[in-house]
Amino acid sequence: MTLNNIPKIKLGNLEFNLIQGGMGVGISQENLAAAVANEGGAGIIASVGLGLLGKYDRSDTEALRETIRAARRKTNGVIGVNIMHVLTNYEDQVKVAVEEGVDLIISGAGIPKNLPSFLEEKNIKLLPIVGSARLANMLCKYWSNQYNHLPDGIIVEGPMAGGHLAYSKEQLADPNFVTYGLEEIVKEVVKAVEPFGKIPVIAAGGIFYGGDIKRFQEIGAAGVQMATRFVTTDECDADIRFKQAYLNSHPEDIIIIKSPVGMPGRAINNEFLRRVTRGETVPTGCGYHCIKSCTPNESPYCIAQALINAQRGNLDKGFAFCGSNAYRTKEFGIVPVKQVFESLDREYVEGRTSS
Repeated sequence: MTLNNIPKIKLGNLEFNLIQGGMGVGISQENLAAAVANEGGAGIIASVGLGLLGKYDRSDTEALRETIRAARRKTNGVIGVNIMHVLTNYEDQVKVAVEEGVDLIISGAGIPKNLPSFLEEKNIKLLPIVGSARLANMLCKYWSNQYNHLPDGIIVEGPMAGGHLAYSKEQLADPNFVTYGLEEIVKEVVKAVEPFGKIPVIAAGGIFYGGDIKRFQEIGAAGVQMATRFVTTDECDADIRFKQAYLNSHPEDIIIIKSPVGMPGRAINNEFLRRVTRGETVPTGCGYHCIKSCTPNESPYCIAQALINAQRGNLDKGFAFCGSNAYRTKEFGIVPVKQVFESLDREYVEGRTSS
C-alpha cells in the first residue's frame, strides 16, 4: 500500500485510498483494475462494450463476467464495476456483477433508481454518480423509501471529467463553472445528504495531483475518483497508441464534442473528429444497440465502433475520450501504477494541485 499520507475512504467494511474511474470502451479492464487494487485503491472495470472487443468471444454480459474473474485472479484487493444506466443491457450487467460478488457497483449516465433491487442480500456497495445536490437528495429519498437502502457513497462528477458529461453546452462553455463547478457541487451534495446520515461523498472530474485530493477533502469530500492519471500506465488496458495520444496532447487539443448518444463529451481532437466537424463521415448503421439514447439513423458515426478502434490504437477511425488534464500526463510518461500511487502520496504532502 503506497499511499501512506492520504486518508482512506471507508465504506462499511471496505477501505481504499481512492477510486480509479471506470473507462470504456475497454480502457479499464482487469489489468488496470487489478493493478490499482493491489496498491490499495478501488480498481474499477468499465462494463460498456467489453463483448465488442472480441477478447472473450462473448456477449457484453458474459465478457463482463470473464473480466471480473480475470481481475480476481490478479488481486485480493477491492474490485468494482462501472455500469452506465443508459446501457440497453444495464439490468443484465448489474445481475452479473452481483452474481460475481464485486465489491462496488458504480452507476451513472442516467438515474439508477432501481439499482438496490438487484442486490439479493449481498454486501455490495452501491455508489451512484451525480452531477447535482438535487439528484443526490432525490436518490437518497427514493432508495430509502423504496428499498430501505441508502447509497454507500455518492460520486460527484464535475464538468472537468472525461467522456460523456451531464452538463449543458452553456455550462461547459463557462470557464468559471468548469474551473470551480466541482468544488461548489461537492459542498452542496455534502450538505444535501447530511439528513440521511454519514454518506461519503467522492469528488471526480479533473482530479490529477495528490494535492487535488487534499483540496477536496478539506471541503468535505471523503476522497476522490481519478481516471486520466491512470491511462498512461503500463497496466492500462488500452493500446500504446491510445496512451500516446494523451502524452502528445496540448490544452488546446482537449475539446467538447457532441456525442451520437445525445450528450456532450470531452475528447482529444484528432483528424477523425475534424472529419466529423466537416461532415465527411458516413454512418455505417448500428450493429450494437448498446446505448438507449443513441439515434443511429441521425448519427455521423457509430460511437461504439469509434471507441473500439481507439482502444485498439486505430485513431484514424476513432478518438480518445479524456479528462481536462490529459495533457499533463506528458510530465510523467508511461509508468507503472505503483509509481502513480507513490507520486500521488508525495504530491499530497506537497499540496500540489492542478488549479
